[in-house]
Amino acid sequence: MLYILLGCALYLILRGLLRPRKPPAPSRTGEVQTFRDPVCGVYVTAEDSIVGNFEGERIHFCSTECLEKYRADPENTSTKR
Repeated sequence: MLYILLGCALYLILRGLLRPRKPPAPSRTGEVQTFRDPVCGVYVTAEDSIVGNFEGERIHFCSTECLEKYRADPENTSTKR
């Protein structure tokens, strides 16, 4: 009876050690950089933004609609909130 219990315990320990491990979930550390849409004033992250290049400058927009408004009239669509 003792050998059966020791065998089961050894099996469970080895099974736990040999089981493939899941990689740890990436943790978000630090601050996320945000950009303000010059048309509507919404703040967006680089991964969520639509990027336009105007006169060598990268400008981040919240949507293609704001990008198109800026392209149509870059001087008058910018808001100073």
